[in-house]
Amino acid sequence: MRTRLKDLAEQAGVSTATVSRVLNGKAGVATQTRTAVLAALDVLGYDRPEKLRTRSEGLVGLIVPELDNPVFPALAQAVESTLSERGYTPLLCTQSPGGTTEDEYVEMLIEHGVDGIVFVSGRHADTAASHDRYHRLHSRGLPIVLVNGFAEGVDAPSVSTDDAVAVDLAVRHLSSLGHSSIGLAIGPDRYIPARRKLSAFTAALERLGQADPASHVVTTLFTVEGGQAAGGELVDSGHTAIICGSDLMALGAIRAARSRGLRVPEDLSVVGFDDSPLIAFTDPPLTTVRQPVAPMGRAAVSALVSEINGAKVPRTELLFHPELIVRGSTGPAPVVR
Repeated sequence: MRTRLKDLAEQAGVSTATVSRVLNGKAGVATQTRTAVLAALDVLGYDRPEKLRTRSEGLVGLIVPELDNPVFPALAQAVESTLSERGYTPLLCTQSPGGTTEDEYVEMLIEHGVDGIVFVSGRHADTAASHDRYHRLHSRGLPIVLVNGFAEGVDAPSVSTDDAVAVDLAVRHLSSLGHSSIGLAIGPDRYIPARRKLSAFTAALERLGQADPASHVVTTLFTVEGGQAAGGELVDSGHTAIICGSDLMALGAIRAARSRGLRVPEDLSVVGFDDSPLIAFTDPPLTTVRQPVAPMGRAAVSALVSEINGAKVPRTELLFHPELIVRGSTGPAPVVR
């Protein structure tokens, strides 16, 4: 027991006395501290004492896109951990091309009697998709929350990263480094986040005096391969800096530059979007715009739980301010000789 208490205390960053109080269900322990001790139990592989196993308040569905993009697992983890803190059991549903669709997952979740559903970057973010599926859920009285992709007319709380601010931060950063030929590699503009980034980029270039902003944009897929194709096209047309719609696309743009014998950031600066886990350890470490994943997850769960408990949450979109994280993939514009 001493070894276990000591290990748990070191993992949680608290005293062994505090660990003992938590394990014995004593009062007077801060919620954050209690959570840290419980997390230490899980990380070190110890079973929680019976008295610490809380009864689930209910089931909540969480539907996310494919997990190839690391930001989606990060968002899922943020939502799941917050749900667990609130006493709810999350049911994670991940999509993949040719696999189970969002609508099929919804039907399965309803069959399991979920109390609500969180949709992350789902069909609500696609302007070409019908919103009838969400209207039907509302008519059934099932609370839902939409993350990253405001759906006009859908009666549900919505939480998003401010894509316009993200692009503005990236453009200002590159402009401050002397870049005047800045390109944008972005996904299909039928998606709300891509459309907002594109609109903000166009406005930013117009402020910089660019006559034809559209000539600086390449639409592609939100993948490494898509970023490589778009990056190659933008490099070949003389751009010295590229803003990408995701970190994966940014890695593809760097690959395109290197295949042409160019150095990053000496010859080409690249900015990503998301600040996915491990992205700081790429070569070079990627400058990116960080999505505030943890606050967004907490806000989405808070809104959903309020709806489950009968409170009406405002339908205005809750926008979270992103943060520019400057690393090694951006530098001064190359000198033209």
